[in-house]
Amino acid sequence: MATPPAATEPGPNELRDPFVRKELKRATVWLGLAAAMALVVVLIQPILIIFGGLVFAAMLDGGVRLIGRVLPLGRGLRLLIVVLCTIAFVVGVIYMTGVQVTDQAEQLRVTLEVQANHLVTWASGMGLMPGRADVNGLLQQAMGSFGKLTSWVGSALGALTSLFMVLVIGLFVAMEPRLYDRGLQWMVPSDVRGEFAITIDRMAATMRRLLAGRLAGMLFEGVLTWLCLWAAGVPMALLLGILTGLLAFIPNIGAFTSGVLMTAVGFSAGVETGLWAIAIYFTVQTFDGYVVIPMVARRTVDLPPALTLSSQILASTLFGVLGLALADPIVAMIKVALERNSERAIEDASEERASAA
Repeated sequence: MATPPAATEPGPNELRDPFVRKELKRATVWLGLAAAMALVVVLIQPILIIFGGLVFAAMLDGGVRLIGRVLPLGRGLRLLIVVLCTIAFVVGVIYMTGVQVTDQAEQLRVTLEVQANHLVTWASGMGLMPGRADVNGLLQQAMGSFGKLTSWVGSALGALTSLFMVLVIGLFVAMEPRLYDRGLQWMVPSDVRGEFAITIDRMAATMRRLLAGRLAGMLFEGVLTWLCLWAAGVPMALLLGILTGLLAFIPNIGAFTSGVLMTAVGFSAGVETGLWAIAIYFTVQTFDGYVVIPMVARRTVDLPPALTLSSQILASTLFGVLGLALADPIVAMIKVALERNSERAIEDASEERASAA
């Protein structure tokens, strides 16, 4: 009986089978994507710290470029001037207002606790709460829930360590930005490095404009709030002005928080003072929203308010306080990448139509 010939074509379990290789490549892509997402979730804290360092580097780079328009100095000297001016400003503010701000900070804590107790008492009397609640217990519960979102901070030491790492990374990147730019380009295929370089350059320019506008808005809101509250006789005007300026870095949520603080402190000094505080808050925010922000947005980055607030809610829920602070820069970078991708698609379509014609 003749022996049947052996099969020579690849079996379904052999890698040289085209179908098996195609499915294996597809599975590898999906598994790699899932692994990358899991890696991002696990390493989100150091990723945010690194991104915070890049944001700080963009601030320093913006100052270096601004000085370069006036003084024909080397980049190293200009960066040194920016760093020294920043240190001098911080030290000067602390020296001139340190004792006053420290005293007012303690007064603010006591005032907020008293006002919160009054609010809870009023709500209980109106039947808006099930019973006479203890504000300290409510605050502990709120901070407990909030602590779940920011558990990575852990302690004040952890927060200071993260801040120090952000400053160090930002300083090193600002010293030699082209070095790190080339390093990022080496991480992508050579045929797309040109497009990648254009996108990175636009992201850096957008980041500088965004932060320049944000710093201008912080300075405006802080100084104007301080002067108006001081003129109206609202207690702790200097501290409230500083807090308003700092919170202005986070649009929407920062403005709401500063308004709550101003209102609570104002009513602690009387109904008339509280009404003045409310009027000052709405006046400053209205002028800022209808005059300052549009002027700044024309020269910087115009982000829709709903998109900004949504990104802040998502970032704070997923990544905590640091995610909330960096939500705007993250959205701005994504916007730049999507716009460049859209431009590239339009250019490719135009080239195809031209070649077809």
